[in-house]
Amino acid sequence: MPDVDRARAWLLTVDGAPQSYVDLDAPTHLEFEYTRRLGHVLDTLADPGRAVDVLHLGGGALTLPRYVAATRPGSHQDVVEADRGLLDLVAEHLPLPDGPDIALHTADARAWLEAAPADSADVLIADVFGGSRIPAHLTTLAYARAAERVLRPDGVYLANLADAAPFAFLRSQLATFAEVFGELALIAEPGVLRGRRFGNAVLIAAHRPVDTAALARLTAADAFPARVEHGAALREFTGAAAPVRDADAVASPEPPGGAFGIG
Repeated sequence: MPDVDRARAWLLTVDGAPQSYVDLDAPTHLEFEYTRRLGHVLDTLADPGRAVDVLHLGGGALTLPRYVAATRPGSHQDVVEADRGLLDLVAEHLPLPDGPDIALHTADARAWLEAAPADSADVLIADVFGGSRIPAHLTTLAYARAAERVLRPDGVYLANLADAAPFAFLRSQLATFAEVFGELALIAEPGVLRGRRFGNAVLIAAHRPVDTAALARLTAADAFPARVEHGAALREFTGAAAPVRDADAVASPEPPGGAFGIG
């Protein structure tokens, strides 16, 4: 986990891929574009400053838990990370500040989700990668139903996905979550959606409308502007893709070399 620029700003890499960036002096600074997009959703899903209960699947360097603690004081957060060594490393080099209610758990994300209490989270954020790929068992209809069970009726599911044209994986995820949730939206750079390159896409799923107009304004103003797709356009993008069953699940595609970096 090498130093980046300053003694209190750090870049975490996993298997050579940049995974998290943390500035201990500025917990609201989100360096990676996909984390900024997740932050935009977090900022718009409830009144500013209102505490929420958040379940994070995937810990990384705890960038988003720090962000929620800073922007929504009093929030309770559970972080589930399968790699105990990673949690220990982060706790040693990037300790959480005193005060925030953040509980760290070592467990498989789906196993934790299936055992978690129903209606216990306002937000579920999935950012789980085995190396540079999303594990197959976190892509299925059974997994989506487990996520929906844990969320409260007005809760919101967020996921960091990654794909490239012809978008077989991304379309399958949209079809899967459309089976379970009534409202979907997708945030990604236009170049990614046009199939020009491999990249991240943030999936939003809920049983209530999300503020896509506010999200479109926020994401368009970023250094690397993104587009918010929803409604008929998103259904057209999904096409004839089918929901993923456990028996047919595969991990997300391997990114090409140099696909991920800061920004």
